[in-house]
Amino acid sequence: MNRYIKIAIPLVGLLLLFGCSTRKNAYLNRGFHSFTAKYNVLYNGQLAFEDGIKQLNDNYSDNYWEVLPIEPLKIDELAIPEMSVSIDNSLDAFTKAEEKAVKAIQKHSMNFYNKERNPQIDDAYLLLGKSRYYSQRFVPALEAFNYVIKNYPNANLINETKIWQAKTNLRLQNEEIAILSLKTLLKNNTLSDKDKFDAHTALAMAYKYSDSIQQVMNHLNKSINITDKLEQSSRNSMILGQLYRQEEKIDSSNYAFQKIISNKKAPFKYQINAAIEQAKNFESTDNVQQMVQTLKDLINDRDNRAYLDKLHYHLGMVYLKNKQMDDAEKQFKKSVGAKNADRFQKVLSYEALGNIHFNKGNYLSSGGYYDSVLNFSSDQNSKRFLKIKRIRKSLDDVILNENLAQTNDSILRLTNMTDDEKRATINTLIERLKSDKNGALKSASLNPTSAKTKESTGKWYFYNPEAVKAGIIEFQKKWGNRSLADNWKLNKYAGLNTVNTEKNTVLDTKLNPEFYLAGIPTDKKQIDNILKVRNEAYYKLGLIYKEQFLRNDLAINRFEKVLSFGENEPFYLPAKYHLYRIYSGTNEQKANQLRNQIIEQNPNSLYATLVQKTGKTMEVSINESTPETAYKKIYLMYENEQYDEVLKHLKEDVLNYSQTDLMPKFELLKAFTIGKMEGASSFKNALEFVAVTYPNSEEGKKAKEVINTIKNNQIK
Repeated sequence: MNRYIKIAIPLVGLLLLFGCSTRKNAYLNRGFHSFTAKYNVLYNGQLAFEDGIKQLNDNYSDNYWEVLPIEPLKIDELAIPEMSVSIDNSLDAFTKAEEKAVKAIQKHSMNFYNKERNPQIDDAYLLLGKSRYYSQRFVPALEAFNYVIKNYPNANLINETKIWQAKTNLRLQNEEIAILSLKTLLKNNTLSDKDKFDAHTALAMAYKYSDSIQQVMNHLNKSINITDKLEQSSRNSMILGQLYRQEEKIDSSNYAFQKIISNKKAPFKYQINAAIEQAKNFESTDNVQQMVQTLKDLINDRDNRAYLDKLHYHLGMVYLKNKQMDDAEKQFKKSVGAKNADRFQKVLSYEALGNIHFNKGNYLSSGGYYDSVLNFSSDQNSKRFLKIKRIRKSLDDVILNENLAQTNDSILRLTNMTDDEKRATINTLIERLKSDKNGALKSASLNPTSAKTKESTGKWYFYNPEAVKAGIIEFQKKWGNRSLADNWKLNKYAGLNTVNTEKNTVLDTKLNPEFYLAGIPTDKKQIDNILKVRNEAYYKLGLIYKEQFLRNDLAINRFEKVLSFGENEPFYLPAKYHLYRIYSGTNEQKANQLRNQIIEQNPNSLYATLVQKTGKTMEVSINESTPETAYKKIYLMYENEQYDEVLKHLKEDVLNYSQTDLMPKFELLKAFTIGKMEGASSFKNALEFVAVTYPNSEEGKKAKEVINTIKNNQIK
């Protein structure tokens, strides 16, 4: 036996020695290199390639709010030769696959008389091209595919290679070449189902590049009719449903999504998102109950926990479209609170909550939700971000003045109480604080609705966190860090409790009635200033709701509050005038009543003149001009120092434009003309009229600025 082994070993060595040569076109040599290339080098290369594909898919996140890309590959830039784009760890896997393909070509190619004798080399070139494709080095990838097509026209994988060649041309923006080659390929009657599927999918990609949506849908349809067993077929159905929705073919869209849902072999991510896409298609109230139940079933399925943010959001949208606002709001809040909620989904849910509260007129709470949208948005240049930013900016004045009105209302109510009433009210507040398990003012406790107060009636002074913070600082300045105990004011050791932490000290302060009583103003001058600020805030709110948000109901409420403060208030007459303007055309009886009151009570005021003119037919004496033209002509007179003529036209003709948006401009020009003719005192009075009547306009703000300048100069 040992003698045979001794003879066999040299023979095997000789076989390997002569069989390993790629220069000899012998059966033994071809078999050896084909076997070694296929089951060693290319096998390991294919494993690396598949690992790279898996990593790409795992790291790729689809945005179902847009039409999905047909191929889930994020292209960062147009690649150039010898330049790889680093996407994620998959690049290492594709690099390894490429190295194995190159090794197979270099070590196992057997080319004799321009004919390749190793049948595995075309596979190696295909793997080489695909690896470069996914490394986003499209030019060298195209070179590999072209080499196969030119030199191995009868290769087993020639059709697959042509499809990859077309896809690479697409990435290099050669759409026409890609379309032509794929159409030619599809004329081949011997194509396998897999190649037909890939060719139609690639053609859909090509037509999407050229914005031929009908052709995209045509080839996606053809692809999914070939097979529904591939993951790509589920993706094609998803895209087809989204495109049908864009074309407003909702039945066809739902059919495409249902095909995914009914396919048990479809990946779970496509099944659940197909159900969500169907929810997006919901429009009529005929099937609302069915859609609600479907989404509820999906929510209750524990397998769908990763999608709860989306499911709650879409259930909220179904309720919203069916005008079930309370149910919609609950679902949007659940969407935001879902574990591991997607950042973009949070933005959508916060926006929906903000819109609900905005439409209800709850501008304070809507501002908070819009703030969350801006905080969570990752793309600050998106249309959504810029739109919300504009809306949020318009809410600044509302939030500021609502807080001023509500806080000062609360303070004024306190100042009108007796000492016993104040103490009883404070004790009620402290009991509420104690009932909180942490003994702290939480954001929920700061909500005016928790105190059973409405936004329009004002919230409790000490529910304002800024007021509490300022009060604590003031209290500690005067009394030091006092623990809650009997005779706290007389106990000289009260502030020396070293056991209490800073947190406990603040808590003790919040539970001390004297802290709150010390924060209630008693000085008449201070109270009068609070009163003035409160009244002006209500007046400004009325104007904002009337002119910016077109919410006459809220405007009327705020203006009526101003009237309730008495006739001696400086905003009484302007508020009555704006109420008259609101009721004109909607409630003539109320409008006439207000009009008569203004004329009878203030016959010499500018408001009396305005209400007498606004109901009359406009008689424009400046050559029948439009308001814009009239303003330009009068302003030209002003620049030419024709002040008498300017004032004449402003006093007589401009009243015809009292219902237009240009009225603040006319009034400010009148104020400056009066200043030129009648001196500082009259100028200041005219500016105050503009500032009070049109405080939210640019002209009103300019008038206020000039008034402050005059005051500062007088002080100096």
